[in-house]
Amino acid sequence: MTMPRDMTTEIGDEALLVLYANGDRDAARALTLRLLPRVLGYAARLLADRTEAEDVAQEAMIRLWRIAPDWRQGEAKVTSWLYRVVTNLCTDRLRSRRRRATDALDAVAEPADGAPGAVAGLIEADRMAALQAALASLPERQRQAVVLRHIEGLTNPEIAEIMEIGVEAVESLTARGKRALAAALSGQRDALGYEESA
Repeated sequence: MTMPRDMTTEIGDEALLVLYANGDRDAARALTLRLLPRVLGYAARLLADRTEAEDVAQEAMIRLWRIAPDWRQGEAKVTSWLYRVVTNLCTDRLRSRRRRATDALDAVAEPADGAPGAVAGLIEADRMAALQAALASLPERQRQAVVLRHIEGLTNPEIAEIMEIGVEAVESLTARGKRALAAALSGQRDALGYEESA
């Protein structure tokens, strides 16, 4: 059964996955448009490498399509399952990266796009770079918790499910991560174009 494309925006993730499993390509398209940007952004923040993040997001979506026929409704949210897969794939890549980090050039981030832009764009790019560098300095589990909570906007129970830990552990990781980010970014207000509030 295929439904009109404009109807798919009103249907939940789980229902779209079931429709896809039953052969509805429009449901797959709608679910991809809804979820892919979110998991790509999450992976990019964890890996600090857009190309690797694209690979991870693609692999996660492939795994979602493979699991669709066997999806057990009501056991987990599609987004929680998908974020868990992305987290695991990113963790594997980060471990692999550490094992082969013998060449110092591999650790150097790609240079920012050199195209000239508006001052506001440059300031925003500096701010995002500072945030990404501060996120990269966090321990892996703290970075995951902070990104899921404060950038992806998930709730603590959802994060606990994704990270396979208790809600209290999520709260602790998030609090320690926020303190570490604040410390890493302290002293950069002027350089990042933030004015002191009067």
